[in-house]
This record gives sequence, structure tokens and C-alpha cells, in this order.
Amino acid sequence: MTQPVIASTLLLTVLLMIGLFFFIRASVKDRTQEVRLLSDQSEDSLLSQLRSYFGQRSYRVAAIDAANNQVTFEGVVRPSVFLAVFLSLLASIGVLCFVLILSMALPDWSNFWFGLLLLSPLAGVFYWKGAGRVEQVSLRVEPSLDAASQSVITVKAHRDELAELQRFLELKSE
Repeated sequence: MTQPVIASTLLLTVLLMIGLFFFIRASVKDRTQEVRLLSDQSEDSLLSQLRSYFGQRSYRVAAIDAANNQVTFEGVVRPSVFLAVFLSLLASIGVLCFVLILSMALPDWSNFWFGLLLLSPLAGVFYWKGAGRVEQVSLRVEPSLDAASQSVITVKAHRDELAELQRFLELKSE
């Protein structure tokens, strides 16, 4: 192959490897958000529903602040085996492409470049160690100022947990 083709392919492959690196790093990023949700239920019935909902999702009550009407739940988030294997597979494919281009650009070192493939399972290990953590959900229930029968919930949690909570209890965003 001609030298300009190999050089341009190497450049594109390096850019793809940078993207892959940031994709793998983002797999363990904290995605905590705070939202205010509206409910048509009273505070007491809503609190009991929230307590049973989080109990079903394997959360436990970690702290109760009666003065601020705030409850904090804790639960352990386990990493996904599928995602760990998927990230390792993506890393293997990316490193293989990188190795093939490097072995064409620098053929004297081709045996060394193929040894880089042994590093690809580190992507799954990185995800596995970073994704398993204790997740906290903090919520505060207060009466709505607009209507007497409505309640406002301020929830701080992972965005997937917020979406599931909103869907399950049919809450509206404020």
C-alpha cells in the first residue's frame, strides 16, 4: 500500500481509538440529576407509595430528615455482565484495527503490535470496577402551592431511576 493511504488510515484509526476510549470511560460516569415532580396524591399516601416502590427496587432507608421532610434511600447497583463483555469486545475490535494499521506502517514491529490485543479485556475490568457502587436517592415531599390535593416531590437520583419512578407512579414534571 502507498504511504499516504497508510498514514491517513492510521490517523483515522487513532481518532476512532480516542472515541472508543471516551466511550468506555463514559460507561461508569455518574448521571445523577435532580427533578421536581407533581403528584395528585396527598403527602402521606405518596410517601407510603414511594417507600414501597423503593423497597421493591432493593433500596433501603438510609436517613430521614423530619425537619426538612426528606428521605434518603440507598441501594447497590451491580454492573452488567453483558456490558462488560460488550465493552471488551469493542475494545478488542478497536485494538485489532489499530494493530493492523500499525503492522502495515511499521512492519518490523508487527509481532509486538499484536501483543496489544491482550490489553482489550481491561475495558471490561474498568467497567466492572467502576459500575458497581452504592446509589443514593434523595427525595423531599411537600404540598403544592397551586392546588390543595397535589404534592411536589423533589428527587435527586440517577436519571434512569428517575425515568422509571416517573413512569411507575405516573408523575408529571413540574
